[in-house]
Amino acid sequence: MTEIVRLAVLDDRAGVEAVVEAAYAPYVAPLGCKPGPMLDDYADLITDCRVHVLDAGGFIAGVVVLMPQNDAMLLDNVAVLPSCQGLGYGRRLLEFAERAALDAGYGAVRLYTNEAMTENIALYGRIGFLETHRAEEKGYRRVHMRKALT
Repeated sequence: MTEIVRLAVLDDRAGVEAVVEAAYAPYVAPLGCKPGPMLDDYADLITDCRVHVLDAGGFIAGVVVLMPQNDAMLLDNVAVLPSCQGLGYGRRLLEFAERAALDAGYGAVRLYTNEAMTENIALYGRIGFLETHRAEEKGYRRVHMRKALT
């Protein structure tokens, strides 16, 4: 099976939303609400060319949302179907985000995650992201992180 990361098209919307719903569903109960990515308008994000998908032989196994900012590329969302976790797809999407940032002329990638998602914070730390600050935004307690690219 050949996996590729490609720009999402509107026909991918249902698959993108399915990945996001499945990936973030385990966090709804602990947070007491839907995580931010579950509330995003993916039709708009796809139309704005912000969404890339990991196409695993005809089905969408993962999603990454990138938002150019003034000082860095914002990694707004990365999600993988639970049934596809452990296959290296998340790492592949993170590496894609870093390459896209470099290709766009950025020297860093920024992200934020909910402070309750401690396994995500630990993972990002292991791959070179450093915590820059914590803040409450839109009702979420977020940990902001940044990775310098070389």
